[in-house]
Amino acid sequence: MQQDYDLLIVGGGLAGNCLALKLAKSGLKIAIIEANTRQQLQSAPSGDRALALAAGTILMLETLDAWQGIRDAATAIKHIHISDRGHFGKTRLAAEKENVEALGYVITARELESHISHLVDATCIEVISPARVVGLMSGDKQIHVSLKRSNENLNLSAKLLVGADGGYSSVRQLLDITQQSVNYGQTAIVTTVNLSLPHNNTAFERFTSSGPLALLPLTKNQSAVIWTRTTEDAENLMLENEADFLTELQNCFGYKLGQLSLAAPRRAFPLSLIRAEKMLADRAVIIGNAVHQLHPVAGQGFNLGLRDVVNLADKLIAQAVNNTDIGAKDFLNAYANSRNKDHDRTIGFTDAVVKIFSNEWLAMALIRNIGLTLLDHIPSIKHILTRHAMGLDEIDLDSPRIAEE
Repeated sequence: MQQDYDLLIVGGGLAGNCLALKLAKSGLKIAIIEANTRQQLQSAPSGDRALALAAGTILMLETLDAWQGIRDAATAIKHIHISDRGHFGKTRLAAEKENVEALGYVITARELESHISHLVDATCIEVISPARVVGLMSGDKQIHVSLKRSNENLNLSAKLLVGADGGYSSVRQLLDITQQSVNYGQTAIVTTVNLSLPHNNTAFERFTSSGPLALLPLTKNQSAVIWTRTTEDAENLMLENEADFLTELQNCFGYKLGQLSLAAPRRAFPLSLIRAEKMLADRAVIIGNAVHQLHPVAGQGFNLGLRDVVNLADKLIAQAVNNTDIGAKDFLNAYANSRNKDHDRTIGFTDAVVKIFSNEWLAMALIRNIGLTLLDHIPSIKHILTRHAMGLDEIDLDSPRIAEE
C-alpha cells in the first residue's frame, strides 16, 4: 500500500525542525505538522529563554549547516564561575585551559528557532500548519494520522511518525506513553539584565538554598538571568516592582558584574523532572522534550534533545541508503537502546546537582564546598567536568558526519 509520506514529524519547534533539516537531502518524503502558526511560535514567551549551547552542540549544528548563519547572534562562554552562596567553595573553568575557542555559546531560543525555521523553508520539506493531530492508528506497514486543520479533516499515512511536539506532546498522549515526574517545588524566573561592568564572556552559576542562579553572557554588555527559587518565593518576586526585584537579585548575586538593571520582562516557568517511560510505539518514536524535561541547572535540556535528533537522523539516513523500513520495530528498538545511556547519565547528573545544591543541611553544605574547592585545584578532574559541560563526552567526535565538518 502506498504511503503519503515516508516520515511525518509532529512539532515545528527546534527538535522537529532540526530533524527535518538533517534529513532534507536523505531522499525521504517528509512533512512537518505544527499546531501553531509561525507568528504564534515567534511570539511565545518561551522564546525569551536563553539557551546555553555546549561545544558539542555547536559541532552538531555545524553538521546541519545551521551554525554559520547564526553564530554572530550568539555570545561565547570563555569562562564558567561556579560558587555556593554563603560558603567558601568555588571552581572556575576556562576555554583557554582546554585549548578551545569557547566552552559554549549563549543565544535566545527565539533567534535560534527563527533561523532553523528559515533554513527548513528553503528545503523541499512540506509544512502543514496550523494543524493538530487528533488520532493515530498503526498498521503493519504504515501509521495513519488524523489531523484537524481549521474546519478541514485530513487523513495521512507514513512509514514512521516522530513526535517532537514538546513537553505537552499530543503524540505521546495519543500513544498512551506514561511519564515519571518529579516536582522540585521550584520555579525559574527568566529575564535579561544590563550590566555596569563587563561580563568578559563569563557564565556564572551561583548555588543558593532555594536553587541556583545563573547569569549567562549576552551581547551588548548584558546577561541572561535564570533564577531558580521556591515556588512561593518566585510568586512573590514576580509580584514585586522592578526596583524591589532588582534589590533581591543584586543581594543574591552580588556585584561581580556591577549594578544590574532590567532589560527585558520577567517570565516564570515551573520546574519539574519529567521523563517518558518509553520512547517508542508501533511505527512511532518521540524525541526531545516529548521524552525528557530537565531542570535548567546544568543547561543540558536542548543539548540532550539535539543529540536525540542527530542520532535518530543518522540511523534514518542509513536505513534510507539501504532501502530498508524506517518504521521497523527492530530499527526503532535499536535507536531507543542507543539513547538510553545518554538519557540516564544526563538526567541523573542534572537531578543530582539540583538535590545536592538546593540543600542547606550543614553536612551536605560542607561536603559540596570541599568538593568545589578540590575540583578547582585538581586539573585532571576539572578537565573531566569541563568536557561534560561542553557536551563532548556524549557525542562521537570520530563519527564521519561530525569529522567531515
